[in-house]
Amino acid sequence: MGLRRRIAWVNSLLLGVMLVAGCASLPPRVGTAEQAALPAGDSSPLDSVLAPLEARNPGETGFHLVTDGVEAFALRGLGARKAARSIDVQYYIWHDDLSGRLLARELLAAADRGVRVRILLDDLDARANNFALAGLDAHPLIEVRLFNPFSSRKGGVVKGIEFIGNFSRMNHRMHNKNWIVDNRLAISGGRNIGDEYFAASDGVNFLDTDFAMVGPGVREVSASFDAYWNSTVVWPVAALSPELANDASLATLRARHDGLAVQAAESQWVQSLAGSDVAARIQAGEIPMRWTSRWQVLADDPLKAQGDDNPIERSAVLRGLLAAMDGSQTSIRLISPYFVPGQKGTQLLATLDRDGRRVSVLTNSLAANDVAAVHGGYSRHRKELLRNGVELWELKPQGGQAASDSLFGSSGASLHTKAAIFDEDTVLVGSFNLDPRSVSLNCEQGVFASDPVLAAELGEHYNHMTSPERAWRVELDAAGKLRWSDGERTLDEEPEASLKRRTTAWLMRWLPVQSQL
Repeated sequence: MGLRRRIAWVNSLLLGVMLVAGCASLPPRVGTAEQAALPAGDSSPLDSVLAPLEARNPGETGFHLVTDGVEAFALRGLGARKAARSIDVQYYIWHDDLSGRLLARELLAAADRGVRVRILLDDLDARANNFALAGLDAHPLIEVRLFNPFSSRKGGVVKGIEFIGNFSRMNHRMHNKNWIVDNRLAISGGRNIGDEYFAASDGVNFLDTDFAMVGPGVREVSASFDAYWNSTVVWPVAALSPELANDASLATLRARHDGLAVQAAESQWVQSLAGSDVAARIQAGEIPMRWTSRWQVLADDPLKAQGDDNPIERSAVLRGLLAAMDGSQTSIRLISPYFVPGQKGTQLLATLDRDGRRVSVLTNSLAANDVAAVHGGYSRHRKELLRNGVELWELKPQGGQAASDSLFGSSGASLHTKAAIFDEDTVLVGSFNLDPRSVSLNCEQGVFASDPVLAAELGEHYNHMTSPERAWRVELDAAGKLRWSDGERTLDEEPEASLKRRTTAWLMRWLPVQSQL
């Protein structure tokens, strides 16, 4: 191709981008009358089990730490089956895979029983499932709304052009994750909906953590859901795709769900669910709860997505995290799969350590991180953190499999938990990564609970994940160079990472993109 033809091709592409971006306007937000969560009652199966527990613990919220993927799936599925009034779900990602379809089928079955179902999804991922979401929305008791949606509803190229042309808007996403049943039970934390979050993937599965909650904290999660549901940055899918939100789409979706029986029967994961005692324990009410009056549900303002000049003012989770750090006395243990502290965060952690708090961080190693760009942003601060006494662990790739070489995608990192332990009595579980994107660009959520048993339980999980079998201890040698040790081996370069991944991380370390990580 000659120079003139290349210039003409680039000019045509730029013109196309401008034309698509210029035409990318959202339709009116019709059908967005304000709604509120249905109140807790006394007649559902969950009421009969959970209301007496609340009565015995007035003013307190019960918490159960969910670190097992099978239990996480079972809690959501069985919760949906027990629902009698309402199910409200809010997620960043809902994959169209086996676990995603099974849970969607449970929501549809609940609506068929007369349960009101509200589904709120971020549109960055949801757009790919537009037909199925519009089909669900056609049910008279199911409503689907999308956070900060694309105006175009199909086509990857068109999506990319719209993202670039409207970057200042489209770069802000909703990262919250909630599953709320009858305003009695809430599951909130780091898990999205998809096989890798529930130990169902044939590849690398995520190590993740949720809180299952009972009591007044559930109503706080519901209030947060309502704030997003009624926000001006949320659109009904029926307004975006009116041609798809009809009975024909719903009928097609039902037929597809009917075919799940064959797929489920052939799945080793589904067979393992049948042989697990998790479902039986949940049905029998044998899920241990720790009750405490010292808890807090924090969610960022959904209007953070409008990208104003002071996102920290709209970031309730960040303010709560900083307050917990400042109030700690002896130790701070942080778990963040995507850890990009930046210069200010690095200085803060160093100051806390110098003031007598023992600060330690668990994040992904380069080999276990699915986003090499994020590791590049983290690695530029690694030596300074270590010189100032901060302890660093990097999770090894699990099962002998390293994460794939995607630059910005989510293709299978081992660690996905976002949590913290302050001293020996307070824990945070949520969606907040310790990175610029969670601070400034994404809407996030976090739940604090103060209870020494919960702290000990999460602390034990932290110790397990930082054990030599599962993580590398990162240190500086006498010459000030990085080294990775697991008690048996000591290495002087990124363990188990390919040359391609090391090169990508190095490149992203020096490019001016930290604010986007």
